[in-house]
Amino acid sequence: MSKFYITTAIDYVNNVPHLGTAYEKIAADAIARFKRLQGFDTRFLMGNDEHSTNVEKAAREQGLDPIAYCDKMAEIFRGVWKRLDISYDDFIRTTEPRHIRGVQALFERIAAKGDIYKGKYEGYYCVSCERFYPEKDLIDGKCPDHKTPAKFLSEDNYFFKLSKYGPPLLEHIRANPGFIVPEIRRNEIVNVIEGGLEDISVSRSTGTWGIPLPIDASQTVYVWFDALINYITGVGYPETNGTFQRYWPADVHVIGKDITRFHCIIWPAMLMSAGVPLPRKVLGHGWVHFQGEKLSKSLGNIVSPLEIADRWGADSLRYYVLKEVPLWRDGDFTWDLFIQRYNSDLANDWGNLFTRTVSMIHRYREGKLATVEPGDGVGDVIRDALRESRAAVDRYELEGAIEAAWTIIRRANRLVEERAPWNLAKDPTKAEDLDRLLGTLAVALQHTALLLFPIMPSKAAQVWDTLRLEPGIDQARFPVDGALLRPPPTGTPLGESKPLFPRIER
Repeated sequence: MSKFYITTAIDYVNNVPHLGTAYEKIAADAIARFKRLQGFDTRFLMGNDEHSTNVEKAAREQGLDPIAYCDKMAEIFRGVWKRLDISYDDFIRTTEPRHIRGVQALFERIAAKGDIYKGKYEGYYCVSCERFYPEKDLIDGKCPDHKTPAKFLSEDNYFFKLSKYGPPLLEHIRANPGFIVPEIRRNEIVNVIEGGLEDISVSRSTGTWGIPLPIDASQTVYVWFDALINYITGVGYPETNGTFQRYWPADVHVIGKDITRFHCIIWPAMLMSAGVPLPRKVLGHGWVHFQGEKLSKSLGNIVSPLEIADRWGADSLRYYVLKEVPLWRDGDFTWDLFIQRYNSDLANDWGNLFTRTVSMIHRYREGKLATVEPGDGVGDVIRDALRESRAAVDRYELEGAIEAAWTIIRRANRLVEERAPWNLAKDPTKAEDLDRLLGTLAVALQHTALLLFPIMPSKAAQVWDTLRLEPGIDQARFPVDGALLRPPPTGTPLGESKPLFPRIER
C-alpha cells in the first residue's frame, strides 16, 4: 500500500483559531480523507506551537504558568478541530518530551556538521510573528505583516550557516519544480535565494521558555527552528526506523503563503545539513479575507469558525471555504455569499435531490429499491466524475473535486424534471421505468456521498446511512477506474427522508 503523509502548520496558542486558521486545517483534512478513500496509508499531522514569547505573555496575563496555559489551550484547539470534523492522526505539541528529544538531536547533528557557530546578533525582531527581519524588509521600520514597530535586539546567539545552502537549494528547486507550489510561491523563493542568503540566529539568550540548546543550556532554541522540526518528531525522529521510515519524507506540507521562507528555505537547509531527506512538496496556500480585508484582530473582523458551525453545521463551512477559496489564491468570506451558496448549492441542489429521491422511494415503493442499474447515461457521468475528482485532488484543486460531484447532482436533478416520476407513478404500465429511475437516482446519491465525504463528512455519512450502504462510509474506497461502487441493496427499506440542509431564511 502506498503511503501519504500530510502536515499543516502548527499554531501559536496565544489566541483561539479563527476562520483563516480553520481553512488550512479543513483543506488538509479534505486531502487526507480523499487519500484514504483512494486506499493510501495516510498519516495526517497537526499540532500546537507552544514555545513562543507571545504564548508566555498570554499565560502570564492570565496568571498561569506557561505549561498550564498550553495544556488548557491544547484542549480548546482540539475541541475546535473536533467540531469541524478534522480527522488528524496525530496532534503534536512542541512541549512534549518526544519533540524536545528530536529537536535537540537534530540540532546536535547540524552542529556536528560544522554548521552552527556562536556570534552576536544585532537586528530587528517582530515579537508578534517571532521573526527576525533584515532592515531592508521592514516598511517604515515596521513588520510588513503586523504593521507594528520591529524591536532592535543585540544578543550573543548561535547561528546556522544558512548562506552555505543557497546553491544546493536552488539546484533542488530547479530539479524538482513541483517542490514548491503554486508557481508564484516558487518564483518568490527563487528570487530570495538568488538575492543571497544570510546566516540566521537559531537561539535566544533571553528567557527560559523554550528548549535548552544541547550544546549550551544557558540558551534556548529559537522558536521557528524548534517548530519546523515537528514534521519529523511527529513521525518518531530521532528514531529513523518504524514510523519515521514508513512515512518520511512528507508528501506535502500545507502552510500559509506568509511562512513559505521558513518552510522552503530554512527547513530544507536544516534537513540538508542533518542528512535527512527533504519533503516532497510545500504548498503555500492563500488567505481567507473577510469582505475583502485580511482577517485581523486589530481590525475587529475575526470570524469564528464555531459561530458558523454551531448555527449551520460544520459541513456548510467546509463546503464554502473549499469551494470559494482555492488553495492557489486568496479568497473572500462574506455572509451574503455564504448564505447564497448554502441555499443554492447545498439546500436546493444536493439537499433537494436527496430528500425528494428518498421521499419518492418511500411514497411509490414503500421505501424499497427494485433495481439499481443506472440508466439515462448517468453511469457514464459518474465514471467521469470519479476520474476527474481523483485528478483534481492530485493537483490539490479541491474546488475541482467539488465540481466533479456536482456534475452528478446536476444531471440527476435534470433527470427528475425530464422523466417526471410523479407522472410515471400514475401509469401502471410505466412501473419498470419508475423503478429504473428511482434506482438511478439512488446510485447517483451514493456516488455523490462518496465524492463529497472528504468535503462534508457528516452529511455524506447521513446520505450513505439512509441508503443502507455497508460498510460505513469511513471504510469506503474509490472503485477501480471505469467501475462503479457496489449499488445500494434492493428490497431493504431505506432510512427516512430528513433535510440535509434546511434553508436559511434571511
